[in-house]
Amino acid sequence: MIPFPLTWLYVPGDRPHVVAKALACGADVVVIDLEDAVAPDRKAYARAATAELLAERRPARVHVRVNALDGPWAADDLPAMAALPGVSGLRLPKVTAAAEVVRVAESTGLPLYALLESALGIEHAYAIASAHAALRGISLGEADLRADLGVREEAGLDWCRSRVVVAARAAGLAPPPQSVHPDIRDLEGLAASCARGRALGFLGRAAIHPRQLPIIERAYLPTEQEIEQAETIIKAATTELGAQALPDGRFIDAAVVAAAQRTLSLTRRD
Repeated sequence: MIPFPLTWLYVPGDRPHVVAKALACGADVVVIDLEDAVAPDRKAYARAATAELLAERRPARVHVRVNALDGPWAADDLPAMAALPGVSGLRLPKVTAAAEVVRVAESTGLPLYALLESALGIEHAYAIASAHAALRGISLGEADLRADLGVREEAGLDWCRSRVVVAARAAGLAPPPQSVHPDIRDLEGLAASCARGRALGFLGRAAIHPRQLPIIERAYLPTEQEIEQAETIIKAATTELGAQALPDGRFIDAAVVAAAQRTLSLTRRD
């Protein structure tokens, strides 16, 4: 199993032929979307089509983003998706409180991933991240968050991004993936945005088109130089105990070794 998913491909639940193609495109996680990508009059069809498609286990890791928990459709989404062998996780949109996670965890028994898409969700980030053992990750929904905060400049979300990265770490969760880059034609912009996200502590990214996947993976996989440095650190750590300096002057200790181990774990993509 991939230790850290890097690509999370969203596909609309009311287009089962597109979902079927997505399952074979190589994304680490395919997220079938019953929420934003589906019009209100198509919600019931999307749920039924997803249930039919995931009635059996799939070789790909498949999550379902259900509708907002305080809306009219989630009450039907949750039991329907929880019963499907092909679903390996639920993504919960617009989470604002730990109690919402606990309620879903106790009713479904599935791994959960919370999307924080409002000021209130950001304020409660750590409480949400540590709410229940079933919660495996948190991440941002930046389009809704941007609208809620009235943010116009890209840098205006950086504090929220760092807040989510810190909350995930504090709760013992994997680093969060970045939110989607909405322009599927702007691959240069996507690469630059991924580099910025990596610098902030994100790991991987949500996508809305298969052409975005190799850009995301390339941005988040270690470079040859990073792999070589990590191997040097691990080798040095196995021969001597405690803090030490490498021949090139770099100082290493337990924290540096742990970072090197994570770098090498990212190279194992089987």
